[in-house]
Amino acid sequence: MSKWSSTKAKRVLKALKKIGWKLKRQTGSHKILERSGWNDVVFAFHDGEEIGPKMLARIAKLTGLTPDDL
Repeated sequence: MSKWSSTKAKRVLKALKKIGWKLKRQTGSHKILERSGWNDVVFAFHDGEEIGPKMLARIAKLTGLTPDDL
C-alpha cells in the first residue's frame, strides 16, 4: 500500500512552496518551479485536478516532498 493518497493539485503546489519551491515562470497551467540546489521542475496540473499516489511519488522523488508536508 502506498504512503501517498490522492490530493488536489492546489494543495500539492502549496506544500511545495512551503518547503522552499518558488515559481520561476508560468505559461497557462504549466508552472516551472525552482529551488536552490535542485533541478527545475515542471508542475503541469490545474488547481482542481486530483493527483494520484503514483504521480505524487514521482513528484516527491523530484522535489523532496513528503506525505507529512501535505
